[in-house]
Amino acid sequence: MNPPRIVVVGAGHVGLYAALRLSKKLNRNRAEVVVIDPVPHMTYQPFLPEAAAGNISPRHAVVPLRRELKKCRIVSGEVTKVEHARKTVTVQPIDGPAYEMEYDHIIVAPGSVSRTLPIPGLSDMGIGLKTIGEAIYLRNHILDRLDVAAATPDEEVRKASLNFVFVGGGFAGIEALAEMQDVVADALKYYPELDPKEVHFILVEASNRILPEVGPEMGAYTARQLAGRGVDLRLSTFLQSCVDGQIVLSDGDTFRAETLVWTAGVKPSPMLANTDLPLGPKGHVNCLPTLQVADNETSEPLEGAWAAGDCAQVPDLTNPGAWCSPSAQHAVRQAKVLADNIAQVILGGAPKEYRHKHVGGVAGLGINKGVAHVYGIKVKGYPAWLMHRFYHVSRIPSFNRKVRVVADWVLAFLLKRETVALGQLHHPREEFTEVTPPVALPTEKPATEKTVSAGSR
Repeated sequence: MNPPRIVVVGAGHVGLYAALRLSKKLNRNRAEVVVIDPVPHMTYQPFLPEAAAGNISPRHAVVPLRRELKKCRIVSGEVTKVEHARKTVTVQPIDGPAYEMEYDHIIVAPGSVSRTLPIPGLSDMGIGLKTIGEAIYLRNHILDRLDVAAATPDEEVRKASLNFVFVGGGFAGIEALAEMQDVVADALKYYPELDPKEVHFILVEASNRILPEVGPEMGAYTARQLAGRGVDLRLSTFLQSCVDGQIVLSDGDTFRAETLVWTAGVKPSPMLANTDLPLGPKGHVNCLPTLQVADNETSEPLEGAWAAGDCAQVPDLTNPGAWCSPSAQHAVRQAKVLADNIAQVILGGAPKEYRHKHVGGVAGLGINKGVAHVYGIKVKGYPAWLMHRFYHVSRIPSFNRKVRVVADWVLAFLLKRETVALGQLHHPREEFTEVTPPVALPTEKPATEKTVSAGSR
């Protein structure tokens, strides 16, 4: 008799941590763990701003699945459909035809995608910050804008190149803006053609506060710090249009910019629409505190279905009536409870409820600058920056990655920051194709012509 198969959809924080814990708790005779994800690594998203800034190598902000999940089966592909009534998933591998895979238990953890709005021009010029590729692109793009500004004789192009717009005042937006402002400040030392006063960083936030995760007092402190560094804060303001780089804001201001970073929240993966699992009003999988998927009407758990993280609405038992926030802090802890619950069920036990009070948050505001509100204690400046780094290096999976990240920080401290753009990474074959003209394939002669020629000889 084959052991029960546990299919893990997605290898983000929930998927990787849950699969790793399951593989340690259940040997191959007890369960087969299959992890399905289109990319061969887990991205530790809190490190994306530092990867974009060049503080750590982009490769060190990701965790290779096959290296960490040696006892699991890794499938490089995308789950396009879940039919829990039949306990099957449809897998589209990175190459080849789609196929179905049966399971006994499923962990639905495809994560989230950027929550965008129907804003004219956003799809053409917006840059997200959810993947390591976007982090690399953002760094190269911003440094490339400095080269454009330094070389162009056109004053309008110069101004647009030096305007950097960030939309969203949460962790991702604030940390990315602060880190990239440091990058530009360092790079300007090598651009005598550019005046630092020409550079403008603009933060657009729909609400009247930033960094709500660290509380109003620390959020206000962050706003003062950024304003003191020259950041143009536009609170209670919406982006209305950005067609052809023409930025139109709800406060009536209009200007040109060639950089627009969109970090205005997330929404559940659209893949969930192709499942027969019960979803909440905002598209999240409906879950019980035990992280079991539950029927919307009866609240009864669906046998063998589990979910957690950004894609799930999990009741927050420490705050009745609320849901757990879509944060890495909850995702990592939910993954642990989820894995333990599946192991208990397979071994004949009962699942336990997830209960974890949000302890606060830490945010980096560039080198040697930060803000933190943890367990009611408010910290700012250099100590908060150290807390930010120590916390996240402790959270990233594997000793290997911890050592590499710390080594990057040490080298960045001892040596100057690299401020070179590698824009060719995004179009690596462009130069080759320019010097390699297309060659038409030879066409075969009709069969009758061949026959005639052969007969004439």
